[in-house]
Amino acid sequence: MAEIYRFLAQSMRYPTSDWMQADYFSILDAFLAELGWDDEAQALRQSISDKTDWLEPIQVEHTRLFVNAIPKVVAPPYGSVYLSDDGMLYGPSAEKAKAFYREQGFELVGESDIPDHINFELEFLALLAEEGKTQEEELFLQKHFRPWFPSFRARVLAEVRHPYYRVLVNLIDFFIREEL
Repeated sequence: MAEIYRFLAQSMRYPTSDWMQADYFSILDAFLAELGWDDEAQALRQSISDKTDWLEPIQVEHTRLFVNAIPKVVAPPYGSVYLSDDGMLYGPSAEKAKAFYREQGFELVGESDIPDHINFELEFLALLAEEGKTQEEELFLQKHFRPWFPSFRARVLAEVRHPYYRVLVNLIDFFIREEL
């Protein structure tokens, strides 16, 4: 499960040609085939094979959905936005996630890193899975990730224009379900 969380975290990073290449899409395609998500795989393949510059539309969509858009970012990838009354970054949920990281012996590297960013939470889940801390993994999912991810996912699905992010949020949803 650690590799899956890590793959999902990587997938949510800003897409660059450094990592988003044929090998990456082969792994993603294998996930989709294993899950029987043939329509999603086909839509994704078509979106990247029909164009010579397939990366830029994914970058534009990443920016529009998660970083900067007018009049506002469509789906900020931070738990605080969905869990705090004022919808601001670095709310109580971020502090709680940071405290959970510390309880498990982990710290964020960057001083300005926001602990409840989806990438950090998925990377943290990968670390817990890697260390065999399944109870802690489930507790983190219950207390920190699952409470906000459905709202984030709903915003992405309502506004997404590129199949890549539709597939991605649905993959994350699949792998964080309780029954896995």
